[in-house]
Amino acid sequence: MPTVGIKRDELFDALGRKYTEEEFDKLCFEFGVELDEVTSEKQQVAKEQGKEKAKGLSDDVIYKIDIPANRYDLLCLEGLVHSLRVFLKDITAPQFKLKEPENGVRQKLIVKPSTQQVRPVAVCAVLRNITITQQVYDSFIDLQDKLHQNIGRRRTLVSIGTHDLDTIQGPFVYDAQVPSDIKFVALNQTEEFTAPQLMELYKESHLKSYLPIIQDKEKYPIIYDSNGVVLSMPPIINGDHSKIKLSTKNIFIEITATDEKKANVTLDTIVSLFSYHCAEQFLIEPVDVEQVDGTVITTPKLPYRVEKVTAEYLNKKIGIEVTADVVADILTKMCLDSEVSDVQKGEITVTIPPTRSDILHTCDIVEDVAIAYGYDNIVRTLPRSATIGAQQLSMKLSERLRKEMAGSGFTEALTFSLCSYDDCGSKMGISEQVVQQTAVKISNPKTVEFQIVRTALVPGLLKTIASNRNMPLPLKLFEVQEVVVKDATKETGARNERHLSAVHYNKTPGFEVIHGLVDRLMQILEIKWSSKKPCPEGKYYYLEKTEDPSYFPGRCANIVACGKVIGKLGAIHPKVLSNFDLTCPVAAVEINLEHFY
Repeated sequence: MPTVGIKRDELFDALGRKYTEEEFDKLCFEFGVELDEVTSEKQQVAKEQGKEKAKGLSDDVIYKIDIPANRYDLLCLEGLVHSLRVFLKDITAPQFKLKEPENGVRQKLIVKPSTQQVRPVAVCAVLRNITITQQVYDSFIDLQDKLHQNIGRRRTLVSIGTHDLDTIQGPFVYDAQVPSDIKFVALNQTEEFTAPQLMELYKESHLKSYLPIIQDKEKYPIIYDSNGVVLSMPPIINGDHSKIKLSTKNIFIEITATDEKKANVTLDTIVSLFSYHCAEQFLIEPVDVEQVDGTVITTPKLPYRVEKVTAEYLNKKIGIEVTADVVADILTKMCLDSEVSDVQKGEITVTIPPTRSDILHTCDIVEDVAIAYGYDNIVRTLPRSATIGAQQLSMKLSERLRKEMAGSGFTEALTFSLCSYDDCGSKMGISEQVVQQTAVKISNPKTVEFQIVRTALVPGLLKTIASNRNMPLPLKLFEVQEVVVKDATKETGARNERHLSAVHYNKTPGFEVIHGLVDRLMQILEIKWSSKKPCPEGKYYYLEKTEDPSYFPGRCANIVACGKVIGKLGAIHPKVLSNFDLTCPVAAVEINLEHFY
């Protein structure tokens, strides 16, 4: 949870009223934030570095306020003050709008193809006729730092550059160049450095943690204007030429990112909060961004979204009884302009501004109603029904089978739930097309070892044997865990299945050992053997010959129980053994336990 440090006097001046510490603590609680600490710059330094270091520092009282991690709009004085004043009904929520430049020509950023391998996303905006005081400057820089650490994940996802527009000339170019070709005067430096020299210079500075983001790239991202003046080398450092000063009147904001959604949220947050200081408040000048394919997008987007909820739904979720009019008033206090759109149904139309990126679902609206209504005002009631906790059937069955497996001489293994395409595909003799159809893919895998969610347990057990093949034979392993397969009928597009798998690794396959294990498991599950195919109605099972590329031809069978194929057992194919670097034969079984509870 991020903490914002704000000078008390500046905060109270902006709010237009003074509070005692207890009163402000109560206001924070009612609004959904927390006054964490009351301190001063002098006290902080004395506490961290000793009294000698604190001499001569300010005694101004600082309020440290804990902010919810997803409330980016509260990470600076401007955002917090506006939200509190709307909550107190001193003002109405501002309406953020785009305004075209007076000359009718927008600033433009051209994105070059070379950036797509480094940081592919870029968005921009302009704030015109802004008044910057020292307090505004400090708040502006602090907000950027908090956004870098929070939504930007220490600049890995998002990095922000702000520039004095009057010192540079558009159109601007976002490119990626060979490090040795990049040369400019970096922020607060007096001489030019090449990119490699800057990386060396900042090794022992506060920027050192950001250097690895691009250090190993063949090309570094760079933004420059039509005159070749470098604005920034994201995500490391801005250029000194275009740095923001107290005399700056027009600000050009550029954001580079690996995540388009986060880039837009970051841009919307910055321009919305600091447009308050513009001569025409809450008006932002758009910028055209020319994409690699030639298309042009306009940023910032400043999206307003509408959601509809009912008072009945909100009351039921929170445990209160209020009318739709009261709910609409409560939501408006939380900067969510609301009005009753259907009196009979109690339906409320909620307008979500660009600053409230935390509102993703109606449940987030429920939370805001609960906060503004006051948790202390919710009447305590007993639950309508009394329930007793119990173990889920799936877990109960799993524990029972684990004990039986251990009693049968098998050792439990716990393998990774993520694996590579090869593990569940080519190594098992299964085509890539089949794996693509059934496996859930990881969108941004960190390594080739974790590309998909496993669809079976046997590959993980074979890898475990391969890592322990020097152990005394036989190796008898089992696992009872979940696999994931695609399912278009599910809301998430996939479903979890609990499987049981066992393998036997020895100088002989040990098919009879696995067969006997299956018979024992069926006995535990109270399913009888039947020699008739199909078996009579009731709890019976039998084995049915089948072919599978993972198993030796003629030595593979389906396990059919209660009329359904619940699993498979057999001797693993020699090619599969070779793929996993195994030298002895393996017999294996895998059963889907979903049919038993």
